[in-house]
Amino acid sequence: MDIFDRVSANQGPLGSHSHYAHGYFTFPKLEGEIKPRMIFRGKEVLTWSLNNYLGLANHPEVRQADAEGATEYGMAYPMGARIMSGNSSLHERLENELADFVHKPAALLLNFGYQGVVSIIDSLVSRHDAIVYDAESHACIIDGVRLHAGKRFVYSHNDMESLEKQLERAKRLTDETGGGILVITEGMFGMSGNLGKLPEIVALKQKYNFRLFVDDAHGFGTLGPTGAGTAEHLGATEGVDLIFYTFAKSMASIGAFVAGPEAVIEYLRYNMRSQIFAKSLPMALVTGALKRLELIRNHPEYRENLWTIVRALQSGLREKGFNIGTTESPVTPVFLNGQIPDATALTFDLRENHGVFCSIVVYPVVPKGVIMLRLIPTAVHTLEDVRITIAAFEAISAKLDKGLYSKQAATA
Repeated sequence: MDIFDRVSANQGPLGSHSHYAHGYFTFPKLEGEIKPRMIFRGKEVLTWSLNNYLGLANHPEVRQADAEGATEYGMAYPMGARIMSGNSSLHERLENELADFVHKPAALLLNFGYQGVVSIIDSLVSRHDAIVYDAESHACIIDGVRLHAGKRFVYSHNDMESLEKQLERAKRLTDETGGGILVITEGMFGMSGNLGKLPEIVALKQKYNFRLFVDDAHGFGTLGPTGAGTAEHLGATEGVDLIFYTFAKSMASIGAFVAGPEAVIEYLRYNMRSQIFAKSLPMALVTGALKRLELIRNHPEYRENLWTIVRALQSGLREKGFNIGTTESPVTPVFLNGQIPDATALTFDLRENHGVFCSIVVYPVVPKGVIMLRLIPTAVHTLEDVRITIAAFEAISAKLDKGLYSKQAATA
């Protein structure tokens, strides 16, 4: 069969809905300045869908730093991959400052987060090694694990008994192959808001002799006494061997970094194919990241403001009887019972009649019969934003319970 004929006939579980979802439920356009209120299809909406945790995206000092960086360097400099011609003193300065901030000996800048995690896993393990990973790991981890030529074992989400069983299997295997074990989890899980059980995992290292790699994309800037992330928050920094962070969340930018022992970071610097064969991070993004890191270090009130909104939103939703799961972080999922037609009608009502925009998650990301509305609070939201949103959720929940959305979908 012709490959193009096959993919044209089967667009996949999400793509199969594109004929009605595109531009509204999928690939929507939020326009205007990045802030809690933006424009969606010509109307102002209160948005909870941006990972702008600390409100830095539209911060005047950040805007100025980005503009000055682009003016001074353009978006091309430095030209080429870092290993060949794309290195600079500012790239190295940023790496050193980031390593110091997250309490690790060394750090390596990465062009992108998703690509970075995939490539770290691919570079780090051999066919003799075994990977043990959390079942609810982000797609970048799953795709990195798929590239692994050796054995991989998955444990039930945050289930330490399941992890031990998989570690026992991995240890039996590596005792034969002479390889090692890499355990991979997230610091803050981006869908559920759960935190990885880092202290409990670290406690197993002595018995099973593995290395621990943590993707803490959402934890950077939001958790810990200094904002260094989930490992700092849980007191597990020393036990986490290698840790990844992205600039796409709290930093509100593009890029990422990985931090750990100097020898391991040096190995990745010379062996990560996604970095050695890709253009260096543009200087304007490097200078912008330096400014963002400065603000995160010097303004703990941004993190405090974020948590004021998080606590108000989550406690308010719980008081009204909403199921927000077991989140321990700013990520706030709201679980409702309903089918995909309910979800589309409900989301339309929320956006058009209540002016509230949040991400909608349906099967296959969550089980059939479940609708998840995902809210991302930020430091620049207000308590009035919280009040408006909870009132809107009460209204749509009442309609959902009465079956009004199902009737609306049936007559559409």
